[in-house]
Amino acid sequence: MPAVDRTLLRDDVYRRLRDAIVDCTFAPGEQLKDMELAEWLGVSRTPVREALLRLAGSGLVVAQPGRSTTVSAIDEKALRDARDVVAAMHHLAVFQTAGTLDEAQLDRMREANRRFADAVEAGDVAAALEADERLHSVPVAALGNRAVDTVLDQFGPVVRRAERLRFGHDGRASIELHDRLIALCAAGDKDGAAAVAFDTWHSLPVGHPGA
Repeated sequence: MPAVDRTLLRDDVYRRLRDAIVDCTFAPGEQLKDMELAEWLGVSRTPVREALLRLAGSGLVVAQPGRSTTVSAIDEKALRDARDVVAAMHHLAVFQTAGTLDEAQLDRMREANRRFADAVEAGDVAAALEADERLHSVPVAALGNRAVDTVLDQFGPVVRRAERLRFGHDGRASIELHDRLIALCAAGDKDGAAAVAFDTWHSLPVGHPGA
């Protein structure tokens, strides 16, 4: 990955490190050294240390003060807890916005699902994850609830890392779920749309020992 501008904000450092863990650039068990990460990103060590603390709060890294920081394994209980919370947040966002999304917002969801389907067919896991994120971000953005945004920012990456395993094997079932979600949102069926949103996230398997 290319070096980034030295004026990079700490949130950008956090996102770069978070994404590198989610896409397995940094593998579970790998040690993360703040000096090396700072050189890699072209920033000082301070924003890197702050980012590692945030990542520890999400459970993506395990920090041992004065010793080392390593990328965490995908722990079954931690994943289940994060999945349940993320599913609840998307349930809330969809319930509150179904029937209020305009045609442009619905079209963005449809286009994202088309890209998702193409990526799944091509076996492009990174593109599938990106398209999936775009689709589900529409009702979340429309809701505009900062508390929901904060929770998803913290625990969403934990779920996304495990989703790479699902999309790497077969993400076709999610295509149909997305279509149903969009149709129910367009019809203003709050209960139905919210239930599909919850099931989409809650269907993520958590039994990936050794992953």
